[in-house]
Amino acid sequence: MWPGLIGTADSNDAEEISYCTDSCNVVIFGETGAGKSSLINLILGSEMAETSCDAKGCTPGTKEYVHDIAIQNKILKVKLFDTAGLNEGSEGTVPAEEARKVLKKFLQKRMGQDGIHLLIYCVQGAKQGPQGMKALCRNYKLCSEVTGRIPIVLVVTGLENMQEEMEDWWKYNERFISEHKMTFAGHACITTLPGDATLKERHDQSHLAVCKLIEECSTSGNGHKSNGPKKIVLFGETGAGKSSIVNLMAGKKVADTSPDMKRCTMQWKDHNIDFDGKSYTVFDTVGLEQPHLDVSDYLDSVENAYRLIKELDRQGGIDLLLFCIRAGRVTATIQSNYRLFYEFLCEKKVPIVLVLTHLEREHRMEDWWERQQNIFERYGIQAAGHACITAANGLDGRHRDHYEESRVTVRELVEKFTADEQDPAWIGGHNRFVSLMRKLKDLLPEHLDLNLRRKDIASRLMQRCSLSSDAARQLADMIKQV
Repeated sequence: MWPGLIGTADSNDAEEISYCTDSCNVVIFGETGAGKSSLINLILGSEMAETSCDAKGCTPGTKEYVHDIAIQNKILKVKLFDTAGLNEGSEGTVPAEEARKVLKKFLQKRMGQDGIHLLIYCVQGAKQGPQGMKALCRNYKLCSEVTGRIPIVLVVTGLENMQEEMEDWWKYNERFISEHKMTFAGHACITTLPGDATLKERHDQSHLAVCKLIEECSTSGNGHKSNGPKKIVLFGETGAGKSSIVNLMAGKKVADTSPDMKRCTMQWKDHNIDFDGKSYTVFDTVGLEQPHLDVSDYLDSVENAYRLIKELDRQGGIDLLLFCIRAGRVTATIQSNYRLFYEFLCEKKVPIVLVLTHLEREHRMEDWWERQQNIFERYGIQAAGHACITAANGLDGRHRDHYEESRVTVRELVEKFTADEQDPAWIGGHNRFVSLMRKLKDLLPEHLDLNLRRKDIASRLMQRCSLSSDAARQLADMIKQV
């Protein structure tokens, strides 16, 4: 069954519908006149929210709407929070500066209560001139800084008269959005006008698109403190000791330490480990072996990154990055791996810690960091924490003491940065995958052209990633445009 209101469900499907007891808390924000209240009416299928045609906003404070909506084969209880417009000026119902403060305070309060699962940034597509795009950046920054890893999706309204497909708005503006470091977990280009004979198709299409965004949020578990294993992505060059770190944390052999994985960027193995009463899933990944990718490596990365992000999303997101580095000279490859995982894959939204290995010969392992810390800063490698360790098992004497000390150090580091009071796990999603692919091209040599036909890229994505033909063509277009 397609997304819709409970009242629209076919009675023949009644037995197949499952009811979710949890609520999905959705906060809608944006400029005055962007159509936030109309968007709520579109989602709910009724005129529950008051709307206005003039420039003065009709929502002086935050209003809450609780409703059950049918999304595919389940009923989801949704709490929609309609907030005051952010740009009414001094004459508006809520002055602009006050509206920003009120929104910021509201977001902080909601996060301390039963959470926020999704932020919908509502913008009026027909009014996005230079000033509008400037406001787009300003408001995005305001909310993303307050809410951290809570997903933000972009809903562009007012596209009912667009001669081309409504989705073309995104195609025309995607580069600007990416260049200004705005990343959205999803988007929908829509109209909120009631569906008369000429607009009915676009109105129904809009309803489905927005409900799908909410559905993806609810199924991925965004905004919840997960009760399942914490998800850790462990990365670094081959030979740095990643698999040995997994065994060190586990207190037993769970990972094969031989180099049996193909040296293919973003390929991974996952290991389930437990210690101190907590459970973790560690994704042991293969990073870059050279600071630059060739075309073959790039396409391998496309495939493997897609699978990795899909698997991480399926399991609830990423809680922590562990960057494994063999103590020694900081290289361009180390810097590229840092950018690949922390900046590109996780967009700086996941805490990253450094695990510096092969320090068993140091009298005091921490001494190495005190000598070398400034070099990492010089390379722009910043981390929330670090551990100087040895992961070499089977040693004796002082080296054995170092090994046991290392186990304690790494476990404490992991526990600290995956504690329940930390932000919810970060979810990637389709749009962030495309963003990753765009940024990955920065690691292609400048003289090397990605001279591949869209048809060939789409065919490979369909065969190797099991994408539908439409999704593969869309993604191939995006890759070629970057």
